[in-house]
Amino acid sequence: MPKLKTKSGAKKRFKLTASGMIKAGVAGKRHRLMSHSAKYIRQNRGTKVMTASDAKIIKTYLPYGL
Repeated sequence: MPKLKTKSGAKKRFKLTASGMIKAGVAGKRHRLMSHSAKYIRQNRGTKVMTASDAKIIKTYLPYGL
């Protein structure tokens, strides 16, 4: 069988945690931040762990992990 290709966009955007969950940067942090509350900006700092349903789809893009 031929090897499966990894989606290039996925390998740039996602990382695996030690327990196998997928983490990603939070959306909505680039521009137009004046219209958002301080609480929104503060809570979306850093990265978030993806939900199980999203992680299932993302793992198909990364057949051999990261």
